[in-house]
Amino acid sequence: QVQLVESGGGLVQAGGSLRLSCAASGSIFSINTMGWYRQAPGKQRELVARITNGGSRNYVDSVKGRFTLSRDNAKNTVYLQMNGLKPEDTATYYCAARTESSWAFWGRGTQVTVSS
Repeated sequence: QVQLVESGGGLVQAGGSLRLSCAASGSIFSINTMGWYRQAPGKQRELVARITNGGSRNYVDSVKGRFTLSRDNAKNTVYLQMNGLKPEDTATYYCAARTESSWAFWGRGTQVTVSS
């Protein structure tokens, strides 16, 4: 099992910044990719960004140039730096860990609210 604990959400004005953190513990050897999903009310959950063990990063188009995903392997932690936040970024953000077959492990989520 893998445990994921998120932190760093909050309320920010449009144009502001937040940094989300996700600390992983447990059987982390089984993980090959870490990522952040988000889900806004009435919308489907979407993958915002992911990073592989090899360091390859992918972002959804709507956040490219504004969000940056990084990792600290010594701390088993990934970070999502979110700059230039927009009201449409308002959502619950979930950290997730992927094994060979699926996104198998999830955090509880952290709320990000961007006011206009």
